Amino acid sequence: MLRRLVLILLCLVAACPAAAGKVRIKDLAEFDGVRGNDLVGYGLVVGLNGTGDGIRNAPFTEEIMSNILERLGVNVSGESFRPKNVAAVFVTGTLPPFARAGSRIDVTVSAVGDAKSLLGGTLILTPLNAADGQIYAVAQGTVIAGGVSAEGQGASVVQGVPTSGSIPSGARVEREVDFDFSKLRTVRLALRTPDFTTAQRVEAAINAHYHHQVALMMDAGTISVDIAATREASPAHALGQIEQLSVEPEQRARVVVDQNSGTIVMGKNVRISRVAVSQGNLTIRVQEQPVASQPNPFSPGETIALPRTGASIEEDPGNGLIELNDGTDLSEVIAGLNALGVSARDMIDILKSIKAAGALHAEFIVR
Repeated sequence: MLRRLVLILLCLVAACPAAAGKVRIKDLAEFDGVRGNDLVGYGLVVGLNGTGDGIRNAPFTEEIMSNILERLGVNVSGESFRPKNVAAVFVTGTLPPFARAGSRIDVTVSAVGDAKSLLGGTLILTPLNAADGQIYAVAQGTVIAGGVSAEGQGASVVQGVPTSGSIPSGARVEREVDFDFSKLRTVRLALRTPDFTTAQRVEAAINAHYHHQVALMMDAGTISVDIAATREASPAHALGQIEQLSVEPEQRARVVVDQNSGTIVMGKNVRISRVAVSQGNLTIRVQEQPVASQPNPFSPGETIALPRTGASIEEDPGNGLIELNDGTDLSEVIAGLNALGVSARDMIDILKSIKAAGALHAEFIVR
């Protein structure tokens, strides 16, 4: 069943024409200056139902709890307290581009110590810092845990990851990134997958839209756009026009196989030189059938086991040689391997051998 499914998927890939693969520029490239910034903070989750950190095993939890209480005017110096309903956590999030003060972003909360679950907990006011050390957002709210756990005296069960959760819109932006996008005179487009052919097509599509030279390909992954030459009101107007243009990205010939699941994915441009393929299986069987030897009645001696080994070698003759002609494309490769009647895992071995023979002209990726 798995082999049939893999072959059907490969046939569907082979049947899809490349002309139908036009993609918007906004899905192919990143715009210079239009990017998010990672945020991280260290805080405390309270209100847990006895599933928090063990203070003896996580002294940093007691330290941050003491600091928070001190800031709130509660003197806990010299006090010994070991609550089980608090947990130290890391809070992470991403500040989106052009985020303004007062807007909200999602955050993820992950336990640091030995807390068993964050279910039902509440994150206390936690500042979030960027790479420059400045505070850009403050997070607080009820944690939505990603799993649940339960245990008794003799058994326990865990579903999902209860020590990690999220707070939708749980952080408020307090500081904006100092970046004036409207003052840009040149914007660079960075392709997510650098390729000279794709970059040239992006350049041609932009210039064709404006009917004169606006974009210039700098290298395989960068296209420079002159904002003034677009005659748009602002860089935002120019990029709003450019990101909607569609081009056909060039695809590398690539074969990706997953040995664990037996999945095989081939690109349309995969080519194979003339080669002959034969597939067969060799089976070696060794069977042990010891025989008990007993002495005659009322005679001295003891029962012993005598070894009896049977060994045989069986070789599946296979389906002979299948010849793949020079310049064979994907559909012919599938037909040839299908004629051998091989399984998905045997097909992976065949593709490896064809690659080792130098007849497979594609990037071969094994996961």
